[in-house]
Amino acid sequence: MGLSKTKVEGTLYIVSAPSGAGKSSLISAILKNDLMNTIKLSISYTTRNMRPNEQNGIHYYFINRKSFEDLIIQNEFLEHVELFGNYYGTSRNWMLENVNNGSDVILDIDWQGARQIRKEIPFSKSVFILPTSYCQLEYRLNSRAQDSKSDIARRVAEAESEISHYNEYDYIILNDDFDTALVDFQAIIRSERLKKDKQIYKYHDLIQGLLEK
Repeated sequence: MGLSKTKVEGTLYIVSAPSGAGKSSLISAILKNDLMNTIKLSISYTTRNMRPNEQNGIHYYFINRKSFEDLIIQNEFLEHVELFGNYYGTSRNWMLENVNNGSDVILDIDWQGARQIRKEIPFSKSVFILPTSYCQLEYRLNSRAQDSKSDIARRVAEAESEISHYNEYDYIILNDDFDTALVDFQAIIRSERLKKDKQIYKYHDLIQGLLEK
């Protein structure tokens, strides 16, 4: 019996968390440990100001508000949201091209953007990063010294609203111990890659040979 070899799309991982939960650090570690370069990070567009340690085209594409609104009119965004007075958006063409070509992609967005993405790409997988406490969030935000005191207070205040959407996600990771949280994140990616359709595609010739013996 012939074994069908159907092209398999990559997996889009939506990752959300309140500010200070360690989301960016976990994503950076995932990419650093991806020695085969099989995972790509979606780079969002934003109208917020660039921070001292950031680079255009690496952390975000930094554009002005008028340019962002023009892209909205042109339907260039797979999702977009206004958060803390600034726009954030995901390129439609880049995302769909990479996922359709079999690449795994990580998308760092908030719960509002995640809702929009699920409607556009229903086979995406979503991960929510939980902190252990609001004190932990405030400590981490102060430690990274990137935001003003008023911005930190606002982000901590918004955290409860963001956390209330945890049940909309496929996976939940508690970032109490960073190394454990990283292993949990890696396990999610590995389990998705071990699903039947992807394994059949990867080992098509081997399985076909075993069946024909």
